Amino acid sequence: MVTPLKQKMMSYNLPQQVQKMGLYPFFRTIESEQDTVVKIGGKDVLMFGSNSYLGLTNHPKLKEASIAAINKYGSGCAGSRFLNGTLDIHLELEEKLAKLVGKEGALVFSTGYQVNLGVISSIPGRHDYLILDDLDHACIIDGARLSFAKVMKYTHNDMEALEKCLSRCEADKIKLIVVDGVFSMEGDIANLPEIVRLAEKYNANVMVDDAHGLGVLGANGSGTANHFGLTDKVDLIMGTFSKSLASIGGFIAADLDTINFLKHNARSLIFSASIAPANAASVIAAVDLMQSEPERIQNLWDNTHYAMSALKAVGFDTGHSVTPIIPILIRDDYKTFSLTKMALDRGVFVNPVVSPAVPSTSSLIRYSLMATHTKEQIDRSVEVLSGIAREIGVFDQPQVMEPHN
Repeated sequence: MVTPLKQKMMSYNLPQQVQKMGLYPFFRTIESEQDTVVKIGGKDVLMFGSNSYLGLTNHPKLKEASIAAINKYGSGCAGSRFLNGTLDIHLELEEKLAKLVGKEGALVFSTGYQVNLGVISSIPGRHDYLILDDLDHACIIDGARLSFAKVMKYTHNDMEALEKCLSRCEADKIKLIVVDGVFSMEGDIANLPEIVRLAEKYNANVMVDDAHGLGVLGANGSGTANHFGLTDKVDLIMGTFSKSLASIGGFIAADLDTINFLKHNARSLIFSASIAPANAASVIAAVDLMQSEPERIQNLWDNTHYAMSALKAVGFDTGHSVTPIIPILIRDDYKTFSLTKMALDRGVFVNPVVSPAVPSTSSLIRYSLMATHTKEQIDRSVEVLSGIAREIGVFDQPQVMEPHN
């Protein structure tokens, strides 16, 4: 007997169709550390699909810190932060993160995704409002779905649309604007000055998801709010450890009253095991390195500007990116898959972004930089990608300029 559940599972065959075409680009197995060069199928491949912006994932000091933490604390905490899973190293990390982003306190969760699930779902109540950019990350969307608040969305970085949302909210209710600092696929930055201005006008609050801004923007990598000089005007700053900080986990930083509330109300904190000691220790080491070696951030930006110029020079449309996340717009799902597969065969790893994540006419290659890339590696990647693009007719397509608000 085939149950409805079994029928649904059996009928889902889109990945198999792409696999039969020999173009399936996901779950590619890496056999080495995450660096500018990785091993796939026993071969060296240039990595331009990583979120390790500062190139710290294989740094000796992070490895040493992780090993020392395992020796002292063991491999895990065997419980949630709420009960038996809080270690002194977690508190040390929270103090360091709060200082980094300029807030009174911070609270560490086991993943960045769970930060947004717990924070966004617990702060506003049934009669309150969540206001989101329509290109916000999936975990912001999912956190909003778990909330009882009314959810409103505005067109990406469109401040007139944001004001229309705010103007429809009841004046005496919580209005929380939640926005990515750096948008993870587009590579552009939220218009935080105008968002803050509108928040003040309508007595709203602002939360910035700085997963891709931490370690990239601001003084010593302290993030988007610092970049704009608006740390005191942003109520909550969220960050992850899996990008610049080279580990796994996440945090929220805010005033002490908000941290106290979240410690006792964020379900994804209360009912999840805490991050392993080794992860906490490696993040502490990463923050210390970020502060003591600011040249890493400068190298990242030098590489970003160099790669952006090179990609544009060969004819690629890189959208509105101004960060180390560079979208190479292909505007065709099949060609995006083809370019990804052919690039890997020629020694370059990039990530495809296709429908339904974006409309097929906006499909793209997500090309991302690390501080540790060399100019020669960037040149080689551009040579490979542009050569394939010419072969498969990417440059033959009319380039559509997208509006940018």
